[in-house]
Amino acid sequence: AMACGKCFIMTFPGGSQPLSLLFLLGMVLASGSISCPSRCTCQYLEVNCTGQKLQEFPVTIPLDTRQLILATNKISYLPAVELSILTDLVYLDCQENHLGDDLDFTFIGMAKLVYLDLSFNNLTQVTFSTFSQLISLVVLKMSDNPSLVQIEKDAFANNTRLRHLDVSRTGLLFLDTSTVRDLPNLRFLGLSDNPWRCNCSFLDFTNWMTKTNVHFPALLLTAPFADAENITCYVPEGLRGLKLPAVQAQLQAHCLTQLHKQDYIFLCLIGFSIFSAGTVVAWLAGICAVIYEVHTGKGEDEEEEEEDT
Repeated sequence: AMACGKCFIMTFPGGSQPLSLLFLLGMVLASGSISCPSRCTCQYLEVNCTGQKLQEFPVTIPLDTRQLILATNKISYLPAVELSILTDLVYLDCQENHLGDDLDFTFIGMAKLVYLDLSFNNLTQVTFSTFSQLISLVVLKMSDNPSLVQIEKDAFANNTRLRHLDVSRTGLLFLDTSTVRDLPNLRFLGLSDNPWRCNCSFLDFTNWMTKTNVHFPALLLTAPFADAENITCYVPEGLRGLKLPAVQAQLQAHCLTQLHKQDYIFLCLIGFSIFSAGTVVAWLAGICAVIYEVHTGKGEDEEEEEEDT
């Protein structure tokens, strides 16, 4: 090793020899300190831990990792600190794990992440803080999370590059139209096999679905150009199994002609106000008429008295 080091030094002119050697040794030592996590395989910029029955996030992941595959394990928690130092990560596959409950602020510092697969887990909700740091995200898969029942209105407000979003086969009953309508680059949206509640609140969403250029495939991998007719209603029972646009026509006929309790109250208030205003106006008009008659009568009496005198 010393002989090689001397040969290396001799190739550099002047006083830069020690600095060059020191730099090279530092790089070698740094490279040697990066090891592959136990039970994982590592290739150039990729760490693959698929199907290793891992219960915790693996440690000693090389800092320059670009692709991390943790699929088919038993991981229930993603540590935000460990993820945040993987600043070059662009691909993260966590499908078929036990991730659930709160993922807010988990992906801080992962601004380069493009692909994220969280399908086949136990997610329950998505808030603004869940993916707000993933400004480069293009593909997001959250299908087959049966406990996922809520996606907040502004959940993807910062994910404007998102092109592929899959929330098929979850527990979603409702999705606000603006949640997906305001994604300028969205091209594929998986919504099939969810227990959609097809009430009047769902009408705006169905109208958007029939007008947008976004594709709604039943299976994003096998039918990329299927249409919105793959989405069916689950509740109410009278609309169960109906597909678009059949349910859209029924909702329009039902919701645009039906008056709700609030509408009847509003109409009653308007009617009462008009009636009250009319009554007051009629009363004032009557008083004015009486006063006019009284003054007119007095004037005539005074004229008659003057003529008599």
